[in-house]
Amino acid sequence: MAIIIVASLLLIAAVGWGVVWNYALQKTVPAEVDAGGIQIGGMPVEEALALLGQYENSLLQRTITIHNEAMKADKKQWTAAELGYIAKFQGAREAIAKLDEGEIWERAVYRYHFQKSYTLTQSWNPAEFDAAVRKQWSWIEKNETKNASRTITDDDKVVYEPHVDAYRLDIGKLTATLDAWVIVKKEQIGKPVEQAFEAELPVAAVHPEVTLEMLKDEGVERKIYEFSTDFRTSAEGRAHNVTVTALALNDWELAPNEVFDYGKLIARAEELYEYREAPVILNGKLVPGIGGGICQVSSTLYNAVLRTGLEIVERRNHSLPVAYLPIGQDATYAGGAINFRFKNTTGKHLIIRTAVEDRKLTVKLFGTMNENERYDIESVTLKTIAPTVQEKSSTRLSPGQKVTVEKGKEGYIVETFRTLVRDGNVVSRDRVSRDTYKSQPTLVEVGAMNNSGAPSPTPAPPSRTAPPLLEDGI
Repeated sequence: MAIIIVASLLLIAAVGWGVVWNYALQKTVPAEVDAGGIQIGGMPVEEALALLGQYENSLLQRTITIHNEAMKADKKQWTAAELGYIAKFQGAREAIAKLDEGEIWERAVYRYHFQKSYTLTQSWNPAEFDAAVRKQWSWIEKNETKNASRTITDDDKVVYEPHVDAYRLDIGKLTATLDAWVIVKKEQIGKPVEQAFEAELPVAAVHPEVTLEMLKDEGVERKIYEFSTDFRTSAEGRAHNVTVTALALNDWELAPNEVFDYGKLIARAEELYEYREAPVILNGKLVPGIGGGICQVSSTLYNAVLRTGLEIVERRNHSLPVAYLPIGQDATYAGGAINFRFKNTTGKHLIIRTAVEDRKLTVKLFGTMNENERYDIESVTLKTIAPTVQEKSSTRLSPGQKVTVEKGKEGYIVETFRTLVRDGNVVSRDRVSRDTYKSQPTLVEVGAMNNSGAPSPTPAPPSRTAPPLLEDGI
C-alpha cells in the first residue's frame, strides 16, 4: 500500500513538474499583457517584440514637412527621429527577455507574476525643430525695416515712399501644434496614426515705426495755399533776418488742433542763427535795432493761415502800417508782450514750408482742404486819423519862424473780413479783426521869441510815459 502511495505521489510530482516545466519554457508572452494598449499577451515572444519594434519605428519615421507658401518649391522634410523624437515601450523588452532567464522554477514564478501593462514613453526636442527650421530659412530674417517717407518736391508735389517690412520666423505657435501631433495620445496608441505632418512656414511681418498708411492718414495731401511778400527794398541786415527766420520755419509740422506759437519759432531761430541790425519799431517809431524784419515772416504766414480758414488764437497789427501788406493784414510780434498764434483746425496734419528767392518770401501750407472751397480776405478802412502837430522851440530859427522837420502820417481804423466761398457761392462772412494804426504827428520847429515879451510857441503837452514796446525785433 505504501509503495502505491509513494508511486502515486511520485507520479503526481512528475506530472506537476512537467506542467511547471512546460509553463516555464513557453515561448509566448504571458496572457493579458498589453504594451501601451497593444495586446501582446499570448503572442510568440519574437512576434511580440517585432510588433513593438515596428510600432516604435513607425512613430520614429513619421514625416514633418514645412513649406514656404511664397515659394512653392521651397520646402523641407524631416522624420520625427531627426527632430529628437524618442518612442519606447518602457521596460517591455527587458521584461520579456527575462522570461528565458534563470532556473525552471524561477522562470515559472517570474512568468506567473509577469507585469501585465507597459507604457509607451515618448519625448521630443522642440529646440531641435526650432533650430532646424531657422537653419533652413535663415535668409528670411536677413532684412531690416525701413520707415515710409514723405517728400515735398521743389515743384510742390507731395510724394510718398512706401515702408519696407522685415520678416521674422514665428515658430512658437507651430511648435505647439507639432507637439500635439508628434506625441501620440494614450488612447491612440496601437491604432493607426497619421504618418505625415505638413504646415506652412510661419513668417510674421514686422512693421517699421512709420508705415505708409500712418503717413497718409496724417492727411498731408497737397499744397493747399501759398502767400508771398517781397523785401526788395530792404537793407542787408533786414534781408538776412527775414531769410533766417523763414529757414527756421521751414518744414514746421502741426498735429490736428495743435497751436502754432511764433514766440517758439523766434526762440528756435535764435538758437540756429544770429540776427543782425535792422530797423525795428520802438513805441511806434522806427529806430535801429536787432532782428528787424522778423514780422514780415509772421505777417506772410498770417495771410496764408487766414486764407485756409484756420482759427486765429492771438494776433495784433503793427503800430505802424507796413509797406509789404495792406493795412489790416499784418501780424506783429513783441517778445513777452505780443505774440502770433493760430490753431490747426484742418483735422489733419499741417506742414509749413518756406522759400526765399530774389528777395521774395513765400509761405506754403501743405495738408487737407476741400478743393471746392476758398477764403477771400477784405480789409475796409473805417476811419482815417489825421496827424497832430507838435511844435518845438528852436534857437536856430528866427523868432516866429516855423520849419516842418518831420511830416506826420495818417492813422487808420480798419476792419478785416474773411469770406468762405464754396462752389462759387458765399457761405459765410466773418470779421476777423478791428485794427487801429496810430497817426504819427507832424513835428514843427518854431524860432524862439526875443526879449520883447512876445509869447513863445505853445509847447506840445508832455506825452504819458509808457513801458517801451519793441516790435519787429528782439
